[in-house]
Amino acid sequence: MDDAIAFDRRHLWRPYAGMREPGPVHYVVEAEGVWLTLADGTRMIDAMSSWWCAAHGHRHPQIVAAMTAQLNRMPHVMFGGLTHDPAIDLGRRLVALLPDGLNRIFYSDSGSVAVEVALKMALQAQVARGFPARTAFATVRGGYHGDTWKAMSLCDPDTGMHGQYGRALQIEHFVVAPPIPFDAEWDDAPSRNGLAEVAQLFEAHGERIAAFILEPVVQGAGGMRFYHPAYLTGLRALCDAHGVLLIFDEIATGFGRTGRMFAMDFVSVVPDILCLGKALTGGHITFAATVAHETVAEAISAGSPGVLMHGPTFMANPLACAAAGASLDLLQDGGWRDAVVRIEAQLRVELAPARRLDGVQDVRILGAIGVIEMKAPLDTPRVHAFAKTSGVFLRPFGRLLYAMPPYVVRPDELTRITTAMLDIAGWRA
Repeated sequence: MDDAIAFDRRHLWRPYAGMREPGPVHYVVEAEGVWLTLADGTRMIDAMSSWWCAAHGHRHPQIVAAMTAQLNRMPHVMFGGLTHDPAIDLGRRLVALLPDGLNRIFYSDSGSVAVEVALKMALQAQVARGFPARTAFATVRGGYHGDTWKAMSLCDPDTGMHGQYGRALQIEHFVVAPPIPFDAEWDDAPSRNGLAEVAQLFEAHGERIAAFILEPVVQGAGGMRFYHPAYLTGLRALCDAHGVLLIFDEIATGFGRTGRMFAMDFVSVVPDILCLGKALTGGHITFAATVAHETVAEAISAGSPGVLMHGPTFMANPLACAAAGASLDLLQDGGWRDAVVRIEAQLRVELAPARRLDGVQDVRILGAIGVIEMKAPLDTPRVHAFAKTSGVFLRPFGRLLYAMPPYVVRPDELTRITTAMLDIAGWRA
């Protein structure tokens, strides 16, 4: 094991890390349910669902069985000029699950790519409709949409992770983040609900904006903030009035995390384009989808060159499609709804004491998401080391300590998570 770790540290790059001091890692040899088993036998709860993905827990037997059966038949074929049952069956499932009209599906292999595809769709549709000047994009501050080039340009320019790229990124349009919290009373005054700034932007620059993209209700990696769903209703109306397409990035929030199948289900707002990923396969294999409204697809197809200019090598990978189908089977039985209600209630009770801690700025709960926002940045290496002591793996970001456990977490396991979070929040600098 020591040789393996030494090789890892010298040759394998970690996310958002350097190579001189890559930081410590936990050596995982097995994952099942909510538990990770380390090489030395230590067991830790994966309180992060491995970055939102493992909604049903690790190595779920139903998903594993579907993948194994598919692996024995056909792990992969290209999607250019070919098709197969897993892609068709999954497409049928998604179309049935989504609002009417949101029914043209483009498969890809990661959330960031799904966002890139959505932006391409929006631009091509606008050009095809006779608006070649609409090449810019708009979004709210505090968002995160991925690490690929165009997606980076729409992450928060000040607090996001990509500020070091500076002028190499195209300058986009940003408006104030939705200011009214999820559980507060909605204020119809645009000057107070954040929509006035959107209206001003569209009045000044709407003729050059192809689409507005945002994460509905939950801003994830950009700040773990939960905002009022009514903002989406007002935004939809403004987009319609100014000919701007609306893109929802549900890569993190889709498939039950907020207590609804999709975060957009809190209101009756249908986007022109929807991005899905992460929990789409229950976290068992990377996969994503960009779903366009039929009017967007028709516009692209009627324009020149009449095709969407994108084509990932592993598009519609049969193995991933099979995993996604099995994950949707698990969601279809509806048991996850009761599980998320239970998790939310327990998080509210057990994280409440954090509000009394001196170092805590705020505590936020929505669905199977629990957030403790600190007044100062957390000591990430210390939190990392504490995982073996507490038996809970947490991965803070800046001042944010958060958990989004798998839906299969038991009450006693969730208590271990919240206890660890309270312990960390109570540390003195």
